[in-house]
Amino acid sequence: MTAPRVREATVSPGSINRTGGGNRGRESSGRPLRPFAIVSYLTIRRGRGRGRENQRGRDEEEERYTGTSAAQRSTTTMLGHLVGLLRVRVLRGVNLAIRDLRSSDPYIVIRMGKQKLKTRVVRKSVNPEWNDELTLSMEDPTLLVKLDVFDKDTFFDDPMGNAELDIRPLVEVVKMRLQGVEDNTVVKKLVPNRHNCLAEESAIYVSEGAVKQDVVLRLRNVECGEIELQLQWIDIPGAKGV
Repeated sequence: MTAPRVREATVSPGSINRTGGGNRGRESSGRPLRPFAIVSYLTIRRGRGRGRENQRGRDEEEERYTGTSAAQRSTTTMLGHLVGLLRVRVLRGVNLAIRDLRSSDPYIVIRMGKQKLKTRVVRKSVNPEWNDELTLSMEDPTLLVKLDVFDKDTFFDDPMGNAELDIRPLVEVVKMRLQGVEDNTVVKKLVPNRHNCLAEESAIYVSEGAVKQDVVLRLRNVECGEIELQLQWIDIPGAKGV
């Protein structure tokens, strides 16, 4: 009896699909990667690694000679643009406008240049107590501090007035560098006029070694409302100062 003939299958090495890596060493067209492409890829990877090592070496060498790390130099550069900090304590609102049925849900947005800060929302009150502390970074103290009050709603927050504040008088007192004065010594007083939003006389004074200012602002573009603030100047070690 004649044995059946068995066909031999011819398998090329490039067609073998190994588990977990069948496409390794192959281009998207299915052809094996050319040696030149592999060498180029490895050269780029090695070049990037050398670039990071060279930069690290330069940073370490500069730190040896100057005594400052790259992180410290970055912080110094950032502080070089600042003259100080302004802490704005938003105390309360008085007789704010009604924007809901019988009350409002007010909050305040404070802007200075590109900076924007916001208080929390106080529900159902036209005489809200915030006592929120917000801090502005001072690069240009000639800019106005702008304040907007809004009523928080589901879809659209209704405006409840706005005001502006010039902090240059406060900065002038900071420049005096007063030392050894008694606590709560009043250095300067500002009076309301048509060029500012002051609702009453504002005192700039020294308290616990810091220059502070008590402010009551009358809101504009609204039927009623005042905002009470306290400002405090904070010097930053390493900054250029005023």
